[in-house]
Amino acid sequence: MTRFMLMRNWLLFFIACLMSGAALSRPAPFKFNQVDYDMTIKIDPVKRTIEGSSMITVERPRELQLKLGAAYEVVQAEFNDGPIGIGREQSDQPHIWNIPFHFRQKIQFLIRWRGTLAPLDNTLDHRQTLGRPVAVSGEAGTFLPDGSDWYPRVVGELARYKVNIELPPGQKGLVAGQLIEENESEQGYQAVFEFSHPAEGIDLMAGPYTVATRTHTNIRQNPIRLRTYFHPEISDLSKDYLDAVTRYLDLYETWIGEYAFSEFSIVSSPTPTGFGMPTLTYLGIDVLKLPFIRDTSLGHEVLHNWWGNGIYPAYAGGNWSEGLTTFMADYAYQEQQSAEAARDMRLGWLRDFAALQPDQDQSLITFTSRTHGASKIVGYNKAAMLFFMLRDLTGDEIFNRSLQGLWASQRFKVISWRDIQKMFEIISGQPLEYFFSQWLTRSGAPAITVSAATNTDTGSGHVLSVTLKQHEPAYRLRVPVTIGTETGTTIHWLDLNQAQQTFALHLIEKPLSVALDPDIRLFRHLAADEAPPILREVMVNAATQTLLLSTGEIRKTAETLANKLQDKKPHIVAADEPLSAAPALIIGLHTEVDSWLASRELPPRPDEVNSAGTAQVWTLSRAANGSLAIVSAKDTASLEALIRPLPHYGRQSYLVFQDRQAIKKGIWPAQPLKLRVDDQPEQVKGNH
Repeated sequence: MTRFMLMRNWLLFFIACLMSGAALSRPAPFKFNQVDYDMTIKIDPVKRTIEGSSMITVERPRELQLKLGAAYEVVQAEFNDGPIGIGREQSDQPHIWNIPFHFRQKIQFLIRWRGTLAPLDNTLDHRQTLGRPVAVSGEAGTFLPDGSDWYPRVVGELARYKVNIELPPGQKGLVAGQLIEENESEQGYQAVFEFSHPAEGIDLMAGPYTVATRTHTNIRQNPIRLRTYFHPEISDLSKDYLDAVTRYLDLYETWIGEYAFSEFSIVSSPTPTGFGMPTLTYLGIDVLKLPFIRDTSLGHEVLHNWWGNGIYPAYAGGNWSEGLTTFMADYAYQEQQSAEAARDMRLGWLRDFAALQPDQDQSLITFTSRTHGASKIVGYNKAAMLFFMLRDLTGDEIFNRSLQGLWASQRFKVISWRDIQKMFEIISGQPLEYFFSQWLTRSGAPAITVSAATNTDTGSGHVLSVTLKQHEPAYRLRVPVTIGTETGTTIHWLDLNQAQQTFALHLIEKPLSVALDPDIRLFRHLAADEAPPILREVMVNAATQTLLLSTGEIRKTAETLANKLQDKKPHIVAADEPLSAAPALIIGLHTEVDSWLASRELPPRPDEVNSAGTAQVWTLSRAANGSLAIVSAKDTASLEALIRPLPHYGRQSYLVFQDRQAIKKGIWPAQPLKLRVDDQPEQVKGNH
């Protein structure tokens, strides 16, 4: 072992002790029983039947509760060899067993159950799947999400498990964990998976998979088994996906630390899902076909094996893992591409936030999981921007060392935002309570303006006086301003902690202009000129009015599209009804749209979309009112072709579609907050 390794191990031990001490200095909400599940699951996807047997062992028992979903029949339920009943009185109720007493030694439960799974529904989109944790099955695929209570579990406890899966011939299945046994014969398929770390739950997937395997060697020369479980129609994509996973494992092991598992699998779903579990990701067939997924979403799901599935968020105090994963995956890939691409993503986050109404906002400590577009804007985007600002505050080296220390000391533990704060304070040596408190506990964002900028010529240089304003209660911020001169620009960071504050900057060159945060390095409310309208505004605003200009069958298609575009059921109004101040979505055929625009004396379709393609989409600003989003299609088929792709383009101001493919897209230009500097009379000599 090298001297560096000795010092590194000592440091990590020291960090672990400090973190443990921090946890002991306050109430410890994350104490868990030692729980183990040993299950056998038999599924027939054609008949949609499930039979299960589970031995649940609790090593350090205390008061606990077991639960199984209402859709299942309990065949046997025993507790240390004695019956405990079926756990319910009515068939529409879940099975619940309350164990209110303490035991001096480990206890065991044996529960056997069976039932019929819900039919697989290929028409659901990802948003509907997120809000519908239902165990489903069919020949094309089986998905048993943990949230559906498809197996008897100890409520509120992490658990290790061993799962034996039995399926008919032609089907293969898996759960998160290490594959320790696999057999395939004319009688069927059988596989045993084991997860030896405390896990949050168990998700099971199965389907008519073709499996491809590769062995990858990690940074400590340990083997990692990589697999694709793909439906036959996409099995030719396996090599490219295995190559991409290898690339991501190398990236994140170098950045954070050793991958904690012995395998990683990519599993295809017949529905448009996008989930990450320990050791695997579950993605829709149509999603996997998209060429850019290997360079975007896949890396996000791989990284979740560090943040979210390797260290667990304490949901009661906010889910930090989605924001950190977004920052180190989606955003990091933009940084690798270019500084301009990274700035565009940050601006996109702020544009999305500008589309929210006050009642749709929430603090980061109240975000637990994504249920709709509005929650993603806070839980993913705002949280990612928090980590971006934290890196600006601490510097790259401290930021990366803090993450490495977090991974080394907290693996397979439940931690909170406050634990992350403590780690960054330990590594940086600076107090960060103010930073985390204001960004975690407050909803909304600061609204900052440059209210005045004056220059005084001192004879030997210039003194620029800049006044910044923000609303009360004031945030404590490092505000970047760019000073423009005849020869270029320079960036200055101003420490703003009051509602109004004036700063004096001593400059060599004469200042001509002051621009507030033009590089978008602060999470803040954008000014009107900084936030041109995008489609997201009509998607997330609960007050959005929807105008369907067509009748008959075309109207039904338009209504389906409106449902897909909005987080809530559309508020449909008559086409001739006056518009309110809320955003509005207008859908119709080309002639109908042109006629409606003319009748309202609104600008015609812009040059950017013209009459190209089979459908055009664009936004319009309205003074002091919500924006308009207009969807104009050639015919019914062209309108129907938008139903799947258009909801994914919320950050765009305009698009042109040729059938289902977006052949042109863009965002209306934004104007940064810039103020011209006023000159003051020359200062009297000696009065500096």
